[in-house]
Amino acid sequence: MAIEQTGGVAGETASPLSAVLPGGRIRRGTALSAGGDLPLLLALAAEAAADGAGWAAVGLPQLGVLAAADAGLELSAGLVVDAPGRAWMQVLAVLLETVPVVLVGRVGQAPDRVARRLASIMRRSGSVLLAADVWPGAEVQLRVQQACWEGVSDGHGLLRGRRATVISSGRGAAAAPRSVELWLPGPSGVVSTAVPPFSAEVADADPVDPQRPTLRVVG
Repeated sequence: MAIEQTGGVAGETASPLSAVLPGGRIRRGTALSAGGDLPLLLALAAEAAADGAGWAAVGLPQLGVLAAADAGLELSAGLVVDAPGRAWMQVLAVLLETVPVVLVGRVGQAPDRVARRLASIMRRSGSVLLAADVWPGAEVQLRVQQACWEGVSDGHGLLRGRRATVISSGRGAAAAPRSVELWLPGPSGVVSTAVPPFSAEVADADPVDPQRPTLRVVG
């Protein structure tokens, strides 16, 4: 389990995201923001909803089912509200009372009193809110500083993964800036640590014989 449990540590295997999370875990009852990067948001969601925990997505019509499954989310445990309309604050309140992990997109600006009410609900229920963009009172604010896809060379090939530098800042234990280089997503769709570089992995696995003819698509 990737979320820190009250009075103990949840899980024994370090996550690739642990380097940018205070204590190496997502704490229950807190909010995090993903800086507008959907693959990062999905990676956080898969981390928080490990072991099949229930999750919900609000105001994220761009969320793809295949991408969510590849990231590690259990689709049968998910609930999607694409267009909550003006009632988005009430929808969030209800979901945070009952669902362990809630993802939220660009639904609107939450007034301070609403943000405080939602924070109170999260502390009481132990739920986690993962915002696609900036969220008032987020304990951890993450963003992708730079990213590039690898696998395509000289105009041909297959995309194998996106190498990204993720940085974090926040409040309290998360105040000190942190960074980590990740495959986000990696070849299998899930997040993984980008060491060694992907290009080196490919070169070691399948060295190219300069005398061997190569094939390419011409039409």
